[in-house]
Amino acid sequence: MLQNVPRRARGRSRTDGVEAQAGKTERISVRVSPAQRELLDEASRVSAVTLTDFILHAATIRAEDVLADRGSFPVSDEAYRAFLALLDRPVQAKPRLQELLTKPSVLE
Repeated sequence: MLQNVPRRARGRSRTDGVEAQAGKTERISVRVSPAQRELLDEASRVSAVTLTDFILHAATIRAEDVLADRGSFPVSDEAYRAFLALLDRPVQAKPRLQELLTKPSVLE
């Protein structure tokens, strides 16, 4: 059973939208305990989605989180050079960002 799974705060998942529905040809089978099945059934019911969609969405988000937490990201030489060029460019003034950071927060 998954524990301490961080809530997704990075926006939309690749499982969101119609594009993720096209081309589903693979099958995954999973054995679960009766308690796990009951939990998953109830969660999918209150989420108003099928059990399959609930499990697929949750598992995909967790997989994305695990991969995003890696310490290294292999990229092509071209992508790496583009990244370095962005890091090496001169600092640009961001007046709107400066204003945002100097104004009192609504939480203060």
